[in-house]
Amino acid sequence: MTRYRLSLEAEKDLNTIRLYLTRNGGVRVARYVLREIRRSMRLLAERPEIGHRRADLTEAPVKFWSVFSYLIIYDPASAPMSVVRVLHGRRDVEHALQEFSPDTESRT
Repeated sequence: MTRYRLSLEAEKDLNTIRLYLTRNGGVRVARYVLREIRRSMRLLAERPEIGHRRADLTEAPVKFWSVFSYLIIYDPASAPMSVVRVLHGRRDVEHALQEFSPDTESRT
């Protein structure tokens, strides 16, 4: 299995998503969405070139991948691949990424 790391912010994002979905959609919905997000993270770790850049949102060397209404934002050049944030598409992504630092990685 190809590995990836979650930044501290990405870990917080996933916890926030889990809490929100559990409250508003139930445990089954939360599990389903988070399972698909993690499946996509594994895919991105294996094939980091498949995401796309968003120069309109950030100059950081990150790529984006959509899962339902969420954006996985990751650094394709890091080894193992680093997930920087996981944000809902309606969030102010540009503002959230202003705090991006490649050194804020946490776990695999």
